Amino acid sequence: MKIRSILLLAGASSLALATALAAQETVTVETAAAETATSGITLQPITLVADGQENVEATGGITVTPDDIDILQPADVSELFSRDSGITVSGGAGPSKRIHVFGMEQSNLAVSVDGVPQGVTSWHHTGSNVIDPAFLKSVEVEAGAAAADAGFGAAAGAVRYETVGAKDLLQDGRTSGGRVGLSYGTNGRGVSGSLAGFGLYQGFDWFVMLHGANGDNYENGDGKEMPGTEPATQGALTKLGYEFEGHRVELAYEYSKDDADRVIKMNMDLDHTDEVFPLKVSRNTLSLKYSSIAPTDSWDPEAMLYVSRNEYWRPNYATGERAINGDMDLESTTIGGVMKNTYSLDQGKITAGVDWAYDDYRIDNYGDRAPAVHTLETMQIGAFVQGRFEFENGIDVSTGMRLDHQRFTDWNGEQLSDTGASVNATASYEFAEGYEVFAGASQTWLGYDIGEYGLLHARDETFVTAPGYDPAEATNVKLGLNANQGNWTGNLTFFDTRLKGLAEYDTDVNQLVNADDYRSNGFTLQGNYSWGSGRVGASFTKADVTQNGDDVLPNGGTVVPVGQLATLFVDQELAQYNIKFGGTLEWAGDLDGAYLTEAGFENHSSYTVANIYGEWRPENYDNIAVHLNVDNLFDETYYERSSYVQYSPRDVYPLYAPGRTVTLGVKMDF
Repeated sequence: MKIRSILLLAGASSLALATALAAQETVTVETAAAETATSGITLQPITLVADGQENVEATGGITVTPDDIDILQPADVSELFSRDSGITVSGGAGPSKRIHVFGMEQSNLAVSVDGVPQGVTSWHHTGSNVIDPAFLKSVEVEAGAAAADAGFGAAAGAVRYETVGAKDLLQDGRTSGGRVGLSYGTNGRGVSGSLAGFGLYQGFDWFVMLHGANGDNYENGDGKEMPGTEPATQGALTKLGYEFEGHRVELAYEYSKDDADRVIKMNMDLDHTDEVFPLKVSRNTLSLKYSSIAPTDSWDPEAMLYVSRNEYWRPNYATGERAINGDMDLESTTIGGVMKNTYSLDQGKITAGVDWAYDDYRIDNYGDRAPAVHTLETMQIGAFVQGRFEFENGIDVSTGMRLDHQRFTDWNGEQLSDTGASVNATASYEFAEGYEVFAGASQTWLGYDIGEYGLLHARDETFVTAPGYDPAEATNVKLGLNANQGNWTGNLTFFDTRLKGLAEYDTDVNQLVNADDYRSNGFTLQGNYSWGSGRVGASFTKADVTQNGDDVLPNGGTVVPVGQLATLFVDQELAQYNIKFGGTLEWAGDLDGAYLTEAGFENHSSYTVANIYGEWRPENYDNIAVHLNVDNLFDETYYERSSYVQYSPRDVYPLYAPGRTVTLGVKMDF
């Protein structure tokens, strides 16, 4: 069945690529935004292919635009994705937040920041890295069948974070500038500040931004203080670019750190304890990127080298039996790169290239176990080609293939290696003006999954990789309908994602084994309407998440149950008063059943959370913006859907989200 699927998709990919190369007829496709005459608020048409790139929203994905970020003023990723029902974020302090797309945890997606892969989640009580929204320009979440050039390991899609730079913030006609931001929030939000400077000089452009936040523990809607939840982020982003004779080189460095006292498992309320311990989570990333600023149809290259380091440091928690729940010192280092070129044809574009990555992991083994340190490593190299085409008959196609080789060396020095192929194809047909149907599928080879490698901190020398440990695989199928009628757009997507062979650290057999198959299937519905000076949007997602056919339990694993989720938002601009305002509703349905209670878990209660915002720019001072945000307006007591629920056998309680939080901030460009 697997070979048949690969052959069918590979045949479709080859046929589409060959057809586009053979035919050289000009195709004109409408991709202009539906603009209004009185406002800057616009709706982008939802089409499968636009300017040679997939529109991720056209196939059930999510886009957070610069305007969205400016409106939301997010302090963390929970607020960043608050308008998107397809994404849930676990609660608690900043480093504990992990995103899930249709119930699939971020390790199952190809996550990148400015093209640099971010790696897997180290431990299910923390995120894989600290993403500071203060640095973000935009986010794309490609759900399901990801393109071949999305990167290695795109099992259930891809998440692409893009950070700001000098040319994003420079005002017209200026060669230098700066931005300062300051905010204060109630309910522990505290003080947050950022300072940026940027400019152009001859062929050079430069950008430097610093950001930090400091506050206290927040309280939930019932007034209960949640220990270890204080904001404590610090970060820096620098970029230096140089352009010459049609070429561009950019050197970038990003640093982020969260350093504070946290509870021992910071995405749950374990034993109702108030004990906190020092914890530092940090990331350093250095990248060098080359691109052409004068591309031709046959030569539009891009190349990048990068090195990144992630650290999770929490020493001296306890010794003896309790050490398995506490002490942890994790380090991971990645060195990699990508080289690719894009060829432009009358019908679209073809991107081809190679990528590679070497990952080294180090895990201190506390609790008087031997060996004192576990180390493991992976090495991957791959070649890929992806074509995106628009044909005159109303058919659009995106299809591609990649071939990867991976070597895995475990903590005992055992080495496994294998090679696998991945294929994808998505096609749409516009059957009436503004209406199109689409279908897509992918078969993805993931290599040897290492899973939550932080679990090795509690394993001794007898823990081994199981004989016959196999590479993991993913299968995605999606189909749906897009609509675009000027001032309104809509999308309905049915999805089915299956993950096979993911890692599981099985303490019963003392081995790293292949887990039983996971599956997430359901549908997501999106719609937006603009009336010129404002817009309204809504989304609804239903995802059934299972393992080996049984409903998944909310135990913090690689997938979580999410059930039914919905969002509703509205934005309005009063141009004559220089005011913008709006709000967001987040809703989650009940999640209950005997499968939960019989396993010791409580049912998830439904919740509805309202958030509102306002922005004012003083007359004659359009470089100053004053923001007012009220999150959880009605002081709802709730925990986010992908968080832990009460689990009686182990005294696990949910870590509730913040109650009403009011934040006042100001930004000034100069």
